[in-house]
Amino acid sequence: MSNIVNNLVEEYIREMLPKNKGKIKEIEEYAEKNNVPIIQPEVAKFMEVMIKTSKTRSILEIGTAIGYSAMIFCRAMGKEGRVVSIEKREDMHSIASANIKEAGYDRNITLLLGDASDLLDQVEGSFDMIFLDAAKGHYLKFLLSCIDKLNDNGIIISDNVLYKGMIASDKYVKRRKITIVKRMRKYLDYISNHPQLTTSIITIGDGVAITYKKGGI
Repeated sequence: MSNIVNNLVEEYIREMLPKNKGKIKEIEEYAEKNNVPIIQPEVAKFMEVMIKTSKTRSILEIGTAIGYSAMIFCRAMGKEGRVVSIEKREDMHSIASANIKEAGYDRNITLLLGDASDLLDQVEGSFDMIFLDAAKGHYLKFLLSCIDKLNDNGIIISDNVLYKGMIASDKYVKRRKITIVKRMRKYLDYISNHPQLTTSIITIGDGVAITYKKGGI
């Protein structure tokens, strides 16, 4: 149980979603078999809707994993879309590279290997959207390092922000997660109260925050 959405509701929503095919379906099966965290089905569909309605054509992703979400983004943006994605783990980076090339998205997706805290300063250009899905205790640090790369009127999507309900209630908090919980709460407070950011937190997946950036940050 996620402590975010009733299990029956979650199952119903997922049953309503069209099933993926081809390489994306293969990656889903690999992730399930090998316990690799990828964005949940309802979050993936939410991202597709956000990308299409906002006419997003460029995304900076922090946390590639095995390339699943980057491919979902490119599929939603179409052949003109581009993703720059950063992954810290070399094994994940290697798998993602192979997956993306096999799926034919290697012209649209640029993969960077290393710690986002070190690499963000080296990322060139600006983006319509930023997607945060890396170390949960470092979201605020990541945001402050890349907010200037987000275009005015751009969108930040932060995944797993309710962290199995631990962010919302101490009764769910596991002792070894206390530091992460405190830092995530600080992050959510920041994006919810910053005068030039407008944020909504929604209860799908493990919690998703949508943040709109006004001009001038």
